[in-house]
Amino acid sequence: MATMEKVPMLAEGYEQLTADLKVLRAERPKIVDAIEEARAHGDLSENAEYHAAKERQGQVEAQIAELEDKVSRAQIIDPATLSGDKVVFGATVTLLDEDDKPVKYQIVGQTEADANRGRISYNSPIARALIGKEVGEEVEVTVPSGDKFYLVDKIEFI
Repeated sequence: MATMEKVPMLAEGYEQLTADLKVLRAERPKIVDAIEEARAHGDLSENAEYHAAKERQGQVEAQIAELEDKVSRAQIIDPATLSGDKVVFGATVTLLDEDDKPVKYQIVGQTEADANRGRISYNSPIARALIGKEVGEEVEVTVPSGDKFYLVDKIEFI
């Protein structure tokens, strides 16, 4: 039997997943109505509306199944309850790059990662290199643009 691996995420990410799930579930009856209406138009073999509605139904059901799976395996982590001197999931880390320019990242779940907001997935190359490190340690990360070197400057749990 396969093990059900937990999916770590922040409460904010969990709320977003459940909201997305609610929206998709609300779309189900609309799709059924669209299929019924298209079916009423007659010959299904040449009915583009029917085929589009059936395809959308398949997409929505697949998305619902995926979200339900993530929600059922969610392990909600509140960074404010964490502490310590090592980088872990949920930590906000301030790094200094080669030019001593500060870069700040929060390590979050896959579904809530947003590089533009400084939120990186725990399984991204940078996060994997950071996890377990302490203030003052150097980190080398191989990214598509080459190797990057950082110094862990600060670890916060906010």
